[in-house]
Amino acid sequence: MAQEFKLKGLSALDLQEGEKREVEVEGIEKGKVLLVNQGGQTHALSSACTHYGAPMKLGVVTPDGRLTCAWHGACFNIATGDVEDAPALDPLAKFEIVEKSGAVYIKGEESTIKASRRQPNVRCQAQGPEEVLIIGGGSGAVGAVQALREQNFKGGITVLTREPNLPIDRTKLSKALLDDKNKLQWRDEAWYKDADIKVVEDEATGVDFSSKKVSTKSGATYAYTKLVLASGGTPNRLPLPGFKDLGNIFLLRTIPDVKGILSAVGEKKGKNIVVVGSSFIGMEVANCLSANNTVSVVGMESAPMERVMGAEVGKIFQGLLAKNGVKFYLSASVDSAAPSSSDSSAVGSVKLKDGTSLPADLVILGVGVKPETSYLRDNPAIQLEKDGSVRVSESFQVPDHPDVFAIGDIATYPYHGPGGSGKPVRIEHWNVAQNAGRSVAKTITHPHSKPKPFIPVFWSALGKQLRYCGHTPNGWDNLVIQGKPDEGSFAAFYAKGETVVAVASMMMDPVMAQSAELMRRGNMPGKSELQGGLDVLQVGLPAQVKI
Repeated sequence: MAQEFKLKGLSALDLQEGEKREVEVEGIEKGKVLLVNQGGQTHALSSACTHYGAPMKLGVVTPDGRLTCAWHGACFNIATGDVEDAPALDPLAKFEIVEKSGAVYIKGEESTIKASRRQPNVRCQAQGPEEVLIIGGGSGAVGAVQALREQNFKGGITVLTREPNLPIDRTKLSKALLDDKNKLQWRDEAWYKDADIKVVEDEATGVDFSSKKVSTKSGATYAYTKLVLASGGTPNRLPLPGFKDLGNIFLLRTIPDVKGILSAVGEKKGKNIVVVGSSFIGMEVANCLSANNTVSVVGMESAPMERVMGAEVGKIFQGLLAKNGVKFYLSASVDSAAPSSSDSSAVGSVKLKDGTSLPADLVILGVGVKPETSYLRDNPAIQLEKDGSVRVSESFQVPDHPDVFAIGDIATYPYHGPGGSGKPVRIEHWNVAQNAGRSVAKTITHPHSKPKPFIPVFWSALGKQLRYCGHTPNGWDNLVIQGKPDEGSFAAFYAKGETVVAVASMMMDPVMAQSAELMRRGNMPGKSELQGGLDVLQVGLPAQVKI
């Protein structure tokens, strides 16, 4: 039952426009709320982001009433606390404010204040002829099913997933090597039951677009009125000698993959581990395993993540992991994997093309993913792109199939962020998939609504936390770095001509969140201004969104 709680050290509401202030709640141990003045009105909200618990006092307030988390770009409506952008699923709690007797109080339940969140209302008993079928159980599926129920969709919802678990926070597989599904699953079985959402472990094998039916590996057939293709990616393997036949060579995409890796490492650790691939998955898992093991990273680039981040920034990440003992073999190519001298069925070493032999008790492959669209291959009703992805519109609708959508790793969509000009792109980011799922849900429930614009955001754990926003569909030709890169504290601005198309940061929050909001509004400073030392945190945010 709601009751009044006094806010510590506050005699009156004196916040200025756009100001945020975290205050303690008297009588509740560690109880805090965030006060935000937006549009001349002060609001009281949960103090921590519902994604990973970031202090919302570090967030960015916009003139149109958004509060964006500094860590991973989750965005909330200040007036309601509702989620506006991924990756948060739970809304912030909103509290009534009362001023009286020279003090300020909030009205709420103690449990809600402590939880620093509220649960979305998704309770439903499905009815009627509408049936949304989602192929895939990843980030896009989670965003779609929750948003559908939040937006009062009463029809049936079924999720087909190849994995033996409910949808998980896949980012924690490579960043933390978690293998406990109960710590990884976004929602438990009771949540899906309350929302009347069916999650079925099965694999799509074909789609009959004319009859609106999906066939599966089990022999079952599922009918739909709306179909969401969200089947994600399949990790690439190396078509090289030894990599197909030898044991203890792992991909990293699922909980069973992590269990296999942890079993091979063992409790005593002390293993020789070779990670093939110096991009995000490879670097994250190398960082995670560096304690008490000998970890070697093999990459074709001259610096880790050079293709996306550039060599100058990539070397910063290399230095951070090197401090933890990770060894790097860069500008290198793999030749083969050789068996162990003690067990001919398991890997014992990895040979590079220059003749270098790296001892390996286990090998982890992080060499990219390809769109998982095998069930659409050779289907005359749909044309796949050269990379196997599905071309879609701004609303993520598949051409010639208005009741079919594609999101996540398999979707190639028109990008209208800075420097994009509508160029078709395929972006393998967790946030992009979930935001696309939310967008599709809105299109289904409000067919004539315009797609909501969002800027791609991703993050990575590389000894320190990396934040990144934007995209470089047409490349970049100049890099402006501010801060202290030698200390792993910097902001990197990627420019194409004068236009800043992407921003990466470490230890400089909320630069990334501020930049993402500036990009949405067409007000991101240009390259020359940043070279002159302009601080993006001092740049005003217009109310109008321009992408």
